[in-house]
Amino acid sequence: MIDLETARKVIAAAEKKAAEIGQPMNIAVVDVGGNLVAHVRMDGAWIGSIDISINKAFTSRAFDIATKDLAQHSQSGGQFFGIHASNHGRIMIFAGGIPLKEKGKVVGAIGVSGGSVRMTPSSRAVTSR
Repeated sequence: MIDLETARKVIAAAEKKAAEIGQPMNIAVVDVGGNLVAHVRMDGAWIGSIDISINKAFTSRAFDIATKDLAQHSQSGGQFFGIHASNHGRIMIFAGGIPLKEKGKVVGAIGVSGGSVRMTPSSRAVTSR
């Protein structure tokens, strides 16, 4: 279950990784229903990435897949082509959304935004619990 305490721990791990790579990030955590539990905009993180981080977390939970992987399947000719237009435009099809699992079951998701794809914190860095 993703409660506020858990969301804060996940955000703290992501903040640590973002600091290590020198990239301020927006970090959002959603619960099993895709509802926002917590969001942090690190000092210097892009304002435009607030909504993107929240929507990456939503997307990852809505489809129980990392947004990076969803992006691969949503290209022209792919099985999910056009999916980005669903859910009132909330679907993000680039790296930064990662499902959070507990005992193998998806319990929420994290979304990060504010840097290039190569700077996106890995799932290992943010989900160690």
